[in-house]
Amino acid sequence: MKLSNIVQRGWEAVDRGDFDTLVADYTDDITFIMPGQENIVRGLMTFRSVLDQLGGLLPPGFEITELRQIEGENEVVSIVEWKSNKIEFSALSVLFRFEGDKIYEERWFVDTEQWKRLF
Repeated sequence: MKLSNIVQRGWEAVDRGDFDTLVADYTDDITFIMPGQENIVRGLMTFRSVLDQLGGLLPPGFEITELRQIEGENEVVSIVEWKSNKIEFSALSVLFRFEGDKIYEERWFVDTEQWKRLF
């Protein structure tokens, strides 16, 4: 399976709230770097518990409006266009790094100042 298909499957699982399916594609020692780049989550169990709080980590009314995948060697970048209650359009990117067919790092790149103002 192409790595970009694994990432797409993950986004679809998030949309359904099916976090158990999502984490099946991650290594046990996943590193998750959250928006703002200051919060780093390590380990699958910790990452899974963060997912249960996902609604509070995203700006109110957060909605993905378009999603594209760019696949490289052992990595995929998602370009995410989105909106929320306080903004009509923005974009962010997410880097997924792979060992085989499992994600070992997920790193979000956002406009940190804009992100903070939306809460």
